[in-house]
Amino acid sequence: MTAPSARTKLTYADYVLFPDDGRRHEILDGEHVVNPAPTPRHQAVLGHLLVQLFQQIQQAGLGRVFVSPIDVELSPHDIVQPDLVVVLNEHREIIIPTRIQGTPDLVVEVLSDSTGQLDRVLKKATYQRAGVPEYWIVDPQQEQVEQFLLRGGEYRRSGLHHQLLQAGILPEVQVDLQSVWQAAG
Repeated sequence: MTAPSARTKLTYADYVLFPDDGRRHEILDGEHVVNPAPTPRHQAVLGHLLVQLFQQIQQAGLGRVFVSPIDVELSPHDIVQPDLVVVLNEHREIIIPTRIQGTPDLVVEVLSDSTGQLDRVLKKATYQRAGVPEYWIVDPQQEQVEQFLLRGGEYRRSGLHHQLLQAGILPEVQVDLQSVWQAAG
């Protein structure tokens, strides 16, 4: 009797072969995950978050802010495309010409109907395992942001924000959520 063969986990080499079909392709723990393109409200919320983070982080010279699609290789078997990614200056070596290769300082996911379970469970566990210091789950329908900070290797929810959000990695960075919800309509 032969032992069952272990499934081969996908890597970045496999990832680059996925089709450019307008959908979001990711690899989580070696498994291929596909989601449809985001909704207009998702994109509006994302755009307004990007502007505020860009102004307070990148223009202030504290780090770089990236918006999806951007490939983030957290490990050989975890390649994700978060909605927003922040890499502070002290970790800028993880930004290479083709992707971000390593652990960013902040990852933001904006929920869609099709991604809620993925973002709240699988991707949260993936970011935690990779050691991402701060993770935001943005819910445009409920107009709220769950903020998680990594403490002792585990995410602890530091707040549920509706109006103002102060970044854990950079306390001087504050996001006016009321203006995000209003501008997104």
